[in-house]
Amino acid sequence: MPRIDTLLARGRTTSFEFFPPKTPAGDATLRRTLADLEELAPSFVSITYGAGGSTRERTHDLVVDILEHTSIPPMAHLTTVSHTRDEVAGILKRYRDAGVENVMALRGDAPADDPDPFHAFPHAVDLVELTREICGEQTSVGVAAHPEGHPDAPDLATDRRHLAAKLAVADFAVTQFFFETEVYLRMLDDLAALGCETPVIPGVMPVTNVRQIQRFAELSGAAFPTWLADRLHAAGDEDEVRRIGVEVATQLCVELLDAGAPGLHFYTLNRSTATRQIHHRLVEDGLLE
Repeated sequence: MPRIDTLLARGRTTSFEFFPPKTPAGDATLRRTLADLEELAPSFVSITYGAGGSTRERTHDLVVDILEHTSIPPMAHLTTVSHTRDEVAGILKRYRDAGVENVMALRGDAPADDPDPFHAFPHAVDLVELTREICGEQTSVGVAAHPEGHPDAPDLATDRRHLAAKLAVADFAVTQFFFETEVYLRMLDDLAALGCETPVIPGVMPVTNVRQIQRFAELSGAAFPTWLADRLHAAGDEDEVRRIGVEVATQLCVELLDAGAPGLHFYTLNRSTATRQIHHRLVEDGLLE
């Protein structure tokens, strides 16, 4: 299957993100979602990763299953949290040997019960370099970008310098979700000023649950704009929240594509309805094929 950097060189991409389910019911939901979204012919899908041992295995198994049983190229997330260098090297070798050609290299979030979770890999760029060493030219390597700055960064300028350093050795980036086009465009301007032209795919998360999005935004450092929060809190019921969420996300996608974004990456939360609705509207408008 094609590498993501090859897909980006060919033109605009669309992609979807999932997390490994923890229960049989969750697995059934994800299987239905994958079947629904495969019909949209996404460029690739990405699978998130946790620090726990069972989660690690579920990520690996799901990535390999998608590779072997669907037509969609998978991208495996990999974090450095609480890992030794040998452990990470072993995971990368398993992906390489299984034929997985796309890896998202992440530092990850520090767990509360580990006082030194990043001892082997202080920064995500260290994981990018190890991935290059283990997988060579077989693997396309992506990194994360935070348009409004990483929550652990001392300031935005420092965050941009770190991001530019990652992108100097990576093939592409995917952003954390955001709600206003201007924050993405400002990030691109900042990166261009640092001499960085590596593709950065914007991440989009349709709002379907207000409390959930507020919690995600707090954890990721993303702003939850007052204008959007006011509209959602004024909604009469869950169906109206979903309608507004799809409308706002669709408009964001239109603006991003009009501004020349190299693709769109949808955070699905393992559900397909909102993403399919947005995709359908963009196809109707001639913005996606």
